[in-house]
Amino acid sequence: MKNVIRKSIGAILLVLVFSAAFYPPLQQYLETPHHLVFFEGQEYDVPTSLPALANTDNDSISVFQENGQTVLKGNKASDTSLNFGLGNFPLKSMKVTVLPELKVIPGGQSIGVRVQTDGVLVVGHHLVDTDEGSLSPGENAGIEVGDTITKMNGIKIEQMNDLNPVVQDSGEAREPIKVEIKRDGEFFEKELMPVKGKGEESFRLGLYIRDSAAGVGTLTFYEPNSKKYGALGHVISDMDTRQPIEVNEGEIVSSKVTSIEKGMTGEPGEKLARFASDRKVLGDIQKNSPYGIFGTLHESLENGKVNKPMDIGLSHQVEEGPAEILTVVEGDEIKRFDIEIVSSTEQKYPATKGMVIKVTDPELIEATGGIVQGMSGSPIIQNDRIIGAVTHVFVNDPTSGYGCHIEWMLQEAGIDIYEKMEEAS
Repeated sequence: MKNVIRKSIGAILLVLVFSAAFYPPLQQYLETPHHLVFFEGQEYDVPTSLPALANTDNDSISVFQENGQTVLKGNKASDTSLNFGLGNFPLKSMKVTVLPELKVIPGGQSIGVRVQTDGVLVVGHHLVDTDEGSLSPGENAGIEVGDTITKMNGIKIEQMNDLNPVVQDSGEAREPIKVEIKRDGEFFEKELMPVKGKGEESFRLGLYIRDSAAGVGTLTFYEPNSKKYGALGHVISDMDTRQPIEVNEGEIVSSKVTSIEKGMTGEPGEKLARFASDRKVLGDIQKNSPYGIFGTLHESLENGKVNKPMDIGLSHQVEEGPAEILTVVEGDEIKRFDIEIVSSTEQKYPATKGMVIKVTDPELIEATGGIVQGMSGSPIIQNDRIIGAVTHVFVNDPTSGYGCHIEWMLQEAGIDIYEKMEEAS
């Protein structure tokens, strides 16, 4: 009998739990975030109709009701808290962080990218035809494609011209070269004996190497005071090794789009561009990271569409629905194009794929087929806020792809929004 009663009570409680889950106040309780972050001067609609029971313990935010919705406005950078409930009974306490005002100017410009590698990059092996047979000294020494040669016999190697004197001197002395390489962030030392090919006068390593790379992409934003910028939204990788390039120095220059290879299912398209005839250097490149390239502009840039600082939209402020991108499809004219935010993940830690986006603008689809190479870095704008950048295309659907949330690009650019709050406090 007791077991029957226990089971009955359990069943009733289970029904009550499921029923409560669909009871509006409880739903609103569950939907109310534990921690809300936004900027000074911004307003934020809290996703609940539960009223705020009392104002905060300081004046960092203002709280008001609008159309049955609780709206917060950031007044000054600070941490505070806010209680929500029914009657005088508190149901939820929410931490609120107001960040110092931060605005950036959206990009959209087509840029040329030139980088000098940190050391020289091994991109392949080749055989040297010697009297003893065909061999690759570099491959035999255990040097792999994707390795970066940083030193030879203690001499720093910064470009390809630095190698030849060391190679010839070691070959003439018949002594192996002590080669320092960097692989996956670790340093190793190898011994490599250069050889002469049949009928040749100079010694060779049997390695294909490269010390620079170039390409095109799109500027995402810059901060008007510091001129710090972010572009591309993804790492620059070597075309042969597919490995990220460690940048020693680099620069971005103005470029013009000459034509478009339209994207098709299974075959991504591409912007074809050339560096502008004046080869004007727009800024330097200080970092190449999974979130793009970053550095400092030499001067302010205009895009002809949005030339005033724009609010930042953090990941939890991104909404599914209409948005826009700024990009170039012909010459150097920046245009606005319609897209849709299909989904967005609120991220607490850096990640490169925070949004799924879809191109909906007929003009852009007609011109490019959707998202193409060279469009990476195009700023995404929603509700008059810059929320991220285009990063990748779906190979099987060129109208769709990924976007990166703006806060991670800001962080990589050296504009840490949370550090700014600590400085302000």
